[in-house]
Amino acid sequence: MAETREYATDVLVIGGGTGGYSTALRAAALGLDVVLAERDLVGGTCLHRGCIPSKAMLHAAELVDGIAEARERWGVKATLDSVDWSALTATRDDIVSRNHRGVEGHLAHAGVRVVRGSASLTGPRTVRIDSGAEAGAVWTARRGVVLATGSRPRTLPGLEPDGHRVVTSDDALFAPGLPGSVLVLGGGAIGVEYASLHRSMGAEVTLVEAADRLLPLEDADVSRHLTRGLKKRGVDVRVGARLEGAEVHEGGVRATVRDARGELRTVAAERLLVAVGRVPVTDGLGLAAAGLATDARGFVAPADWSRLETSVPGIHVVGDLLPPPSLGLAHASFAEGLLVAETLAGGSPRPVDYAAVPRVTYSSPQTASVGLSEAEARERGHEAEVNSMPLTAVAKGMVHGQGGLVKVVAERGGGRVLGVHLVGPNVSEMIAESQLIVGWDAEATDVAQHVHAHPTLSEAVGEVFLSLAGRGLHQQG
Repeated sequence: MAETREYATDVLVIGGGTGGYSTALRAAALGLDVVLAERDLVGGTCLHRGCIPSKAMLHAAELVDGIAEARERWGVKATLDSVDWSALTATRDDIVSRNHRGVEGHLAHAGVRVVRGSASLTGPRTVRIDSGAEAGAVWTARRGVVLATGSRPRTLPGLEPDGHRVVTSDDALFAPGLPGSVLVLGGGAIGVEYASLHRSMGAEVTLVEAADRLLPLEDADVSRHLTRGLKKRGVDVRVGARLEGAEVHEGGVRATVRDARGELRTVAAERLLVAVGRVPVTDGLGLAAAGLATDARGFVAPADWSRLETSVPGIHVVGDLLPPPSLGLAHASFAEGLLVAETLAGGSPRPVDYAAVPRVTYSSPQTASVGLSEAEARERGHEAEVNSMPLTAVAKGMVHGQGGLVKVVAERGGGRVLGVHLVGPNVSEMIAESQLIVGWDAEATDVAQHVHAHPTLSEAVGEVFLSLAGRGLHQQG
């Protein structure tokens, strides 16, 4: 049995993902003594298995798509000989490694002590290190403890991931080679991104979603345009469909899917990617010892959202452990980490405005949105005025030739902007403007005063606001 050693610090963070390390960095910058306990690698899922490696691969997919566009649309007689999978993954891994070293360097420079090993609560402000070189050490956190243990992919009974034939978003990028066909279960952001990636790389892709549309949490027009774009690329999209069963064999997977009309269909694929959501990781965290419990969905809910503090004073929570309205997004976790660190340092920071946090899906076409959808605005009692415009209505949209949409939801009669929704090429880089518009409660007339560069995709955003302000130029009524 490991010898018990007792230490003290101001703040102890359990979990070194985006929420955890952002809390640690900001708290240290504010002069607090900080210990960060991480049993794996700092950076968490986002850096090592999710956001960063997947976006690196999606960039490679864009290059592959560009070769086809050059040949088929622009007369550039380019061909794709092959994809060197080992070279591609080596570049991806180098990007991840450099980011990892960067995070470790930031923590070291800030003076954050990183303890390698699993950690669990033994009381409201005490944490025991259960594994690693410092196993047996018990830390007391004078200011507070921050729970930031993240989430893991949800799995389906009878379909246990094997890293080869059946995979999740955590291991799909690291499965061997490029499959010739993929069945993706789940039409949320993760499923859509992986369906898009595999299609770009030449796989036959079937995308199955139980809801009546892809990205069911986004505006219905976003879903419609995204589905149209994926189908145009050859993705077999099946919404309102459910997996009835699947058989894994040496050559792949044979699944039975019940479609929206109730008919059973067989789908054969070399790989099955399960992307049906994520669940919080609280195993072994010792919540009961500190007087905490998860809610019915497994989340650790705060008693005070303005401080992200639980019902036990001094224990705060950030990241994927939080229930909605938190979004389970890395950039939301950064904001939550800043909030908690500044709270623990004695400040009174503004609560996170989740309505003004952008949501992006990095597929082809991309989607990006902030604020309320049209349906949400009406459900909440707003007398909404809506204006939308295809990206192909502006010259740069014609250049790209990929379709797309700008849609704005505002309060009728010149009221504030409630939501902005984009579909098309590069809209992930266009949403920042709309984030400020929604976050600052701007009105259409406010935005219409600002001139957008021509020719750009973003001028379509400007045109929509000009029309809402009664000053439209190129948009026909």
